[in-house]
Amino acid sequence: MDGREDSAPAQAAAARLDQVLDQVTHAAGAHVGGLYIQIPGALRMTTVTGVSRNLARPWSRVSLAAPVPVAEAARSQGPVWLPDQQELARRFPRTALAFPYAVAMYVVPLVADGTSRGAVLLLWPDTGSARPSDDDLAQVRTAAQRMAGMLKEAADQGHPVQPRHEPLAVQPPPARYQEPGAALTERLAEGLVALDLRGQITFLNTTAAELLGHDRSELLHREPWEVLPWLGDPAHENAYLSALFSRLPTGFSTRRPGGPRLSFRLYPDATGVTVRITPQDRRENGSERRQPADEAPPGVPARAGTLFHLLHLASALTEATSVQEVWESLVEQMMPVLDTQGLALLIADEGRLRVLGSRGFPPGMDEYFDGTPLAAQTEGARTIATGVPGFHPTNTELVRAYPEHQHYRDMEAFAFLPLTLSSNTFGCWVLGYDRPRQFPPDERAELTTLTGMIAQALDRARLYDENARVARGLQDGLLPSSLPRVAGLEAAARYQPATHALDVGGDFYDLIDLGGGQVGAVIGDVQGHSVQAAALMGQIRTSMHTQARVGARPEEVLAHTNRMLMELSGRMFCSCLYAHIDMPGRRALLASAGHLPPILRHADHRTEALDLPPGLLLGIEEDVRFETVEVPLPPGAMLALYTDGLVERPGKDLGTSIDRLAETLAQAGGEPLDVLADRIVKRAKETVAAENNDDIALFLVSRTPAEGPG
Repeated sequence: MDGREDSAPAQAAAARLDQVLDQVTHAAGAHVGGLYIQIPGALRMTTVTGVSRNLARPWSRVSLAAPVPVAEAARSQGPVWLPDQQELARRFPRTALAFPYAVAMYVVPLVADGTSRGAVLLLWPDTGSARPSDDDLAQVRTAAQRMAGMLKEAADQGHPVQPRHEPLAVQPPPARYQEPGAALTERLAEGLVALDLRGQITFLNTTAAELLGHDRSELLHREPWEVLPWLGDPAHENAYLSALFSRLPTGFSTRRPGGPRLSFRLYPDATGVTVRITPQDRRENGSERRQPADEAPPGVPARAGTLFHLLHLASALTEATSVQEVWESLVEQMMPVLDTQGLALLIADEGRLRVLGSRGFPPGMDEYFDGTPLAAQTEGARTIATGVPGFHPTNTELVRAYPEHQHYRDMEAFAFLPLTLSSNTFGCWVLGYDRPRQFPPDERAELTTLTGMIAQALDRARLYDENARVARGLQDGLLPSSLPRVAGLEAAARYQPATHALDVGGDFYDLIDLGGGQVGAVIGDVQGHSVQAAALMGQIRTSMHTQARVGARPEEVLAHTNRMLMELSGRMFCSCLYAHIDMPGRRALLASAGHLPPILRHADHRTEALDLPPGLLLGIEEDVRFETVEVPLPPGAMLALYTDGLVERPGKDLGTSIDRLAETLAQAGGEPLDVLADRIVKRAKETVAAENNDDIALFLVSRTPAEGPG
C-alpha cells in the first residue's frame, strides 16, 4: 500500500470497508462499485467490484481539482447523480468522452465531522427498469455514512486506512453454470464463448473454435483480441467494454481472414459475458441466411482497448500541471496498457541526459544514464539528436552498436521515442521489455501519437514547474531566512504555499529583537496571490521593523503601517497582528488589524483564544485607531499566531477550527516547538481542499521555563 506496510488494525478496517462496498453494490442493484480514499490533493481507488483491476486502472487516481464526478462529490461534500450518458456529457464532457457507455452513475462523498475522507461510485445500466430507486440511493448514502465513520474511527485510533497502490478487485459471485452442462452447447449450430470480467475466454464450444479458426486449447484463458489479431480493431474490443460497463447486450460483425463474415452478439451479467457467434453468409436450404433484424448488433463507439486508455491518459495529461503529475499519469495508466516492464523519461539538460523518472528497469540503469553527456554513444542520445524513434524487437542491435553499455543486455527489447515540439527534440521516453517484441506498424503508430501528447504535456509542465520555482524563490526571499535567537525565548515558524496557486502569496511573519528583553512578533496576510501582494508584504515588514525599533506601541505600529499602505496601494488590504513581548515585565502587548485571534497557552498548558478588539483591516480607511491589550506572559507561556489558511475549511465553522487548534496546543505538553509546528501544518495540509488558494502560516513564540532577562 503506497510502498509501506499497513498495521493489522488498518488492514482489518480496509477489509471491512471492502465488505460494505460489495454489500451495498449488490443491495442497490448496481453492477460496478468503487471505493476512493482521499489523500492530499487527490482521491485513490482502493477497491472495485464488478470489473477487473486493469479496467479500473484509468480511474484509480483522481485529482481533487479535476472536473470529474468523483472529485466533484468530494469537493462539494454532496452526492452527484447522473441518470444517463446525456447528463454525464452535459455536466462532465471530458469524462463522457473517455467513458462513452450507457450507464447511470451515483457518487456519494464519505464525510465525517465535516471532513471529506473519500467517495463511493456506483454504476447501473442506463435502462428505465434497471435504474436505482430512491430507496436504493438512500441505501447508498447510509452505507457511505457508515464507511466515513469507519475511516474516521481508524484515523482517530492512530491506524488510518491508506489506499492500496493497486485497487483490490472483489471477486464476482460464482457463475450460475458448470462446465459439464456446457455439453448442451455442442448440439447447437452456433458458436458460444464465455468471457470473464478480465476479458479472458473461460469456455467455448467446438463450433466457436471452428468459426474462429483455432483449436480450443489455443483460445482458452486468453483474450480473444490477443490471440486473433483480426479481432483487435478497437470497435470490436469496445463491444466487450460497452457490454461490461453498461450491462446491456451489444455486438459487432467482421470477416475472419480467409473465412466467413461473422456476427458477434454479447450478453453480459455480473460474472462475465457470453458471446454468441454466427456466420452471416451461411446458406440454409439453398438460400442465404440473414441475421434477424431484432438480433442486429447495435453500433458501438469506435474507442476501446489501447485507445480507451489513451483517452483517459489524454484527459489526465490535460489536467497535469507538474512534471511529477505527468510522470505519475504515465506510470499508473500506461505501463499496464502497453505491457511494458520498464519506463523512463529522459530530457536534454545543458548538454547532458537527465532522468526525470524511471520505473521497472534493472537496478543502477537510471543512475548510469543520468548525467551522461549527449555527445556519448547511447541510444537515448541518438534519439534526441536525430528526432528519429528507435524500435528494437530484440537487444541484439543495441548490444552490437553500444558494446560498452552493459545495461542494454539487461532487457530483451526496447523502444526509444523522441519528445519533439516545433522541430525541437528536447528528450525521449524509453520502453523496456523482458521478452522480444515485434512492434507491428499499428503499435508504432499508437506510440507515435502518444509521444506527441506526452511531449506537449511535459513541455507545459516543465514551464509550470520553472515558473513556480521562480515565484516561490521570490516569496522565500521576502520572508525571514532565519529567526533571531533571543535569550529566554523560543520560536518556530512555518509557511506552506497554497496547494494550487502558481502566483506568490502575501502571508508573512517576523520576529524583531528590540534589545533589553523586548521582542516584537508579527504575523499578517496581504490580500490576493500576486507579485504585487508579495512586494507589498515586504514593504509592510520594513515599516513595522522601523516603527518597532523606535519604541512605538503596538497600536502606533499598526496605525503608521496603515497610513503607509494607503499611500502605496489604495486598492489592497492586509490583516495583521503585532505582539510586543516584554520579558522583564512578564507580559505581552497585542494589537490586531482584523486578524484571527492569537491563542495563549499558559504555563500549566491551559489554552484560550484571546478576545482582542478586532480592529479594521490595514488599507481600508486612512485614519483608523487601534487598541492594545495587555496579557500576562510568564516563563512557560506560549503565543500561537496563524493565518486563515491554517484553520478555514469549506463548510466548517471557523470558531470550531480555532478551538481544535487550541486543543492541539494544550495536548502537546512539553513537545519541542519545531516538532509541534510541523505536526500542526502537516495535519492542516491533509485536510485542506484541493482547490484551496490560501497560504498557511504558523508562528509559535514561547517563554522558556528557565528565566531569561526577565
